[in-house]
Amino acid sequence: MQVRTSPEQLLGVDLGGTKTALIAGDASGAVLGRVEFATRPEDGYLQWLARLRSAYGNLQAVAGEWRAAKGGVSCGGPADWSAGRLKSPPNLPGWTGAPLRDDLADITGLPFRMEHDGRAGALAEAHFGAGQGCTDLIFLTFGTGIGAGIISGGRLIRGAGGSAGEIGHVRLAEDGPEAYGKRGCVESFASGTGIARLAVRRFPERFDAETSAQRVIELAKSGDPDAGAVLRESARRLGEAMAILADLFNPQVIVLGSLARRVPEWYLEMAVDVMRAEALPEASEACRVVPSGLGERLQDVAALCAAMEGVGPA
Repeated sequence: MQVRTSPEQLLGVDLGGTKTALIAGDASGAVLGRVEFATRPEDGYLQWLARLRSAYGNLQAVAGEWRAAKGGVSCGGPADWSAGRLKSPPNLPGWTGAPLRDDLADITGLPFRMEHDGRAGALAEAHFGAGQGCTDLIFLTFGTGIGAGIISGGRLIRGAGGSAGEIGHVRLAEDGPEAYGKRGCVESFASGTGIARLAVRRFPERFDAETSAQRVIELAKSGDPDAGAVLRESARRLGEAMAILADLFNPQVIVLGSLARRVPEWYLEMAVDVMRAEALPEASEACRVVPSGLGERLQDVAALCAAMEGVGPA
């Protein structure tokens, strides 16, 4: 008689500049409970920890019989991933040096792992989403910022210092909007931050610092010519970045994060056309480009995957 065991239960923390989510789940990718609160990085790291402690108590109350064995936090870089400390993440100003992994372990009493959100997203798509069955996959966060999680030959690529996949920092043009501390980089064109700043740069009489990427996208969908021009440039730059990745890693699939489900359909078509024109034919032909197969569940499942990969230094 075969004994059936339940999947290991996990705690995931999705830390972003706007919101933080605590996810009760398990190793099957199932979400059993969820609590969310505003990150408010300007309040400081210690205030955030106090709110997280309270949220963890609330999660335990709503998740019933859930009892996590270990935890994982998915967050943006840069960070010292082996030490579990933040460095200078642009979406969390003033949190440099914060011992995130150890503090989460202290609060929850669980062994904890800290993982880059791009790599966690790649794991989520490979295990449960659009990359199932693929040994060579690239996940692009394509949200507020842009970074890559790279799986090559079935192995997650981290690099010597854990900074592999920072495609957002790669320069595409000598000039352009500034993001990630560099003008003309991928993130300054092909991200939520980049789209908003590109709109201001190209049409300062129409857009200002309060303009959001979502507003530009909505205007473009309604036929606004200026917003359309901004998105066309953004799509072209995204295609150029994907061509670089296709030539370097020869993936079976490139999976795009949250913005892929918000931009107009023609945006993705244009980006893919540019990638196919720029990349080597053998790399282009082997690669399909798709939105996340997990949809709105992506960030929650990615946080659980950060815990699933094991415990301790990356």
